[in-house]
Amino acid sequence: MINIGSRRECFFDTFIVDKDKTSANILLHKPEIKNITMTCDEPWEGDCSDFFNFFFDDEAGIYRMYYLGWAYQRENPEEMAIRVCYAESKDGITYTKPNLGICEFRGSKENNIIFDEKTMQFDNFYVFKDKNPECKSGQKYKAIALDLSQNALVAFYSDDGIHFEKGNILTDKGAFDTLNVAFWDEDAKMYRCYIRGFHVPGDLEYKDPEDERPLYLSPSDRNVRVRDIRYMESEDFESWTRPVHIDFGDKPDVPLYTNVVSKYYRAPHIFVGFPTRYMEREQWTPCYDVLCGLEGRKKRFEKGRRQGLTVTDCVFMTSRDGVKFTRYDESFIRPGAEHETNWVYGSCYPSVGFVETPSHINPDCDNELSMFSYENHMSGKPAALRRYTLRLDGFASMHAGENEEILTTKPFVFEGSKLFANISTSAWGYMYFELTCGGKTVKSCEMFGDSVNKQICFEDDISQFAGKETILKIRMRDADIYSFKFEN
Repeated sequence: MINIGSRRECFFDTFIVDKDKTSANILLHKPEIKNITMTCDEPWEGDCSDFFNFFFDDEAGIYRMYYLGWAYQRENPEEMAIRVCYAESKDGITYTKPNLGICEFRGSKENNIIFDEKTMQFDNFYVFKDKNPECKSGQKYKAIALDLSQNALVAFYSDDGIHFEKGNILTDKGAFDTLNVAFWDEDAKMYRCYIRGFHVPGDLEYKDPEDERPLYLSPSDRNVRVRDIRYMESEDFESWTRPVHIDFGDKPDVPLYTNVVSKYYRAPHIFVGFPTRYMEREQWTPCYDVLCGLEGRKKRFEKGRRQGLTVTDCVFMTSRDGVKFTRYDESFIRPGAEHETNWVYGSCYPSVGFVETPSHINPDCDNELSMFSYENHMSGKPAALRRYTLRLDGFASMHAGENEEILTTKPFVFEGSKLFANISTSAWGYMYFELTCGGKTVKSCEMFGDSVNKQICFEDDISQFAGKETILKIRMRDADIYSFKFEN
């Protein structure tokens, strides 16, 4: 029995759907491309500035953003070093780069650099604010990064989110050369961490933590390795389980770079992720000659084959337990209409973090979900952070087209006296809701419109079903339902 209480249930997957009694189909949605919100045009930044991650700090009342500042090519090789940079925002869209006075660049400390390679040889830096009630003093802000000197994932700790001290090793069983993420799972009472690894093509069966086969391949095996995502967990952020593959079931074994896993803030029992799909063709073909940015692509190809041959995009994945994921192989974000700096290795790398923002259509419309991805990778132009928007809960929906379809749920128990649903119909479309419990059915009137929080109008009081085994059935035409929630 599924007890949903008064939590929001989203149709990112078919967890609550009775597939045998449902003809509606799940439909993946795509975010809309919007404006550039930040450009990495400072001398210590550059075209490889990447791995953006941010969160809202409720105590400080600001969004804190962390990212790498570096360039693919500079006249002074010393200035090509990677730096960890910091920015902040009141609204989550417009970011400023404060002068922190921590690290020196060209003789000045007037910059937003948290630390540079004088501190450690690193390749990424991810930060979160620890909500664990037993969090140790001085460790309110935790970070993880690849220490290249040890080939290990290491922890950093801070009490203010700006001044960090290096701490313990989390694990050395992995590759880590991408944005690895970690966070405190309040529901499970443990830390979760998602990292990079490599494996032999097709060999995804060693998921047992006691299995001693290697979890990543050596540099000599690079010609056969496949990039993947691993998972590990900890109760104290010091002792971690051995990393294991996240489970995609029978999905094809495709190379995945970043993972960007987090708990979805409007339904925190659900995990969402946006892995970058890494596609490296075997050789240069005539298609590359007619693909955008030819001159820059050839220069990168001369320096390294994969920099010229590889293109990347982004897919969507979701999970209920943090280990077994539903992955959609239809793209979530494509490189898009060709121009000089896209369709490259580095396209479609989403940042970690969401911002709920006002509608771009009308201030009276529902808020939207803003997420971000950077552009101009290895182009010689400053990296730029691009905003994308999506409907709240809008990653996927149960959909009906021109013909009437049925959506039937598995039995569940709820709390509340009202049902609210995130729905969208055409003027011609409709949705009819039915709740059935113990042989009795309560029906709604015809529902239509477009709202993320539409109250469903029933002919009778539905609170009589609260706490009892109930089934929801929806007849729908030219319509989508994204989520639903019972309330009092």
